Amino acid sequence: MWILWDRFLLFLGRKRKIPIRAFKVPSILSARFDFEPLEEVKEEKDEFSLLDLPDLPLDCILEKLSPLELCSMAMVCSSLRERCKSDHLWEKHMKQKWGGVIGDVAYREWQSQLASKRAPKFLHCKTQSKFQLFFGLFDFFGFKSEILERKNDLEGSLQVNSVMSLYLALETGKFWFPAQVFNREVQNGHVGFVLSCYDAQLSYDSTTDNFVARYRAQGRSMIEEEIEWDRIRAPTIDTPANVLHISDCLDELKPGDHIEIQWRKNKVFPYGWWYGVVGHLESCYANEFNCQCHINDSVILEFKQYNRGSRWSKTMISRKDHREVGNERDGFYGGIRKLYKKEEIAKWKQLWPNCTLE
Repeated sequence: MWILWDRFLLFLGRKRKIPIRAFKVPSILSARFDFEPLEEVKEEKDEFSLLDLPDLPLDCILEKLSPLELCSMAMVCSSLRERCKSDHLWEKHMKQKWGGVIGDVAYREWQSQLASKRAPKFLHCKTQSKFQLFFGLFDFFGFKSEILERKNDLEGSLQVNSVMSLYLALETGKFWFPAQVFNREVQNGHVGFVLSCYDAQLSYDSTTDNFVARYRAQGRSMIEEEIEWDRIRAPTIDTPANVLHISDCLDELKPGDHIEIQWRKNKVFPYGWWYGVVGHLESCYANEFNCQCHINDSVILEFKQYNRGSRWSKTMISRKDHREVGNERDGFYGGIRKLYKKEEIAKWKQLWPNCTLE
């Protein structure tokens, strides 16, 4: 990357007729990174531009750049600007950073905002600090007016439906995207939400590398701050939080299966997802050779984070005609989804409390 940076500074120096000696790397950095000293530009015929490379090597170089470096490179000239905005370059960065928290629901929400002309004006606002770093560097070298002019060119040419625009909208926190938050506000003392997952709208704060969440609770809008990456996931299904999920796994449930079930305190609350396992019926002695629980109409669901004597420790549902069941005292249980992926089960186990709850 430092070699590419040298070339970039060399390019700017030639365009502005500035002696390239001004861009030489300090000796202490040269020794650490084994830089080669830059040569004085002598003759115009000896000049070499990054754009002189064939398409394949140039694309290989651009694929190695970080999002911040791609933004910097896009301001060099119109040709590089078009290359650096390519979706195939940004799709890799989207997957690497946002793949675990951005799902189909978020993409549909983004497209809906574009269609309704509510797309965030993220490029025209004051961005977060790390996207300001390269502006400061250019200002230090006296290039502020030229770089700002190129920045305006980038803003004007960026298509709002590009992958780059979505990435920057997420990075700058201007796009509030739908996702799910584990263990809502447990750190604030609400231990009753252990091993639960709630739908929310999230905004990223790049200065702290965490999130702010907005969600509905107690009939009003609530906010939780300082949410870390490991407490977030993309919605696993398309069912909205206020809609009963239609279970399609009831016939195959058997003791030992890991499940998530919708639960809400009353009819006004949205559903959250709670982790549990399928247990044995009281009439069964949990003998694997004689167990008939998997063919019984009744299914026992256990929530082992609670003490056995707690009213929250287990519930029973009907395999044939399960809908929402419950009451105002114990809450209402909704749809069920069976967990097949080891990664999903491992995630819940990582959140397991240090002691059982009452």
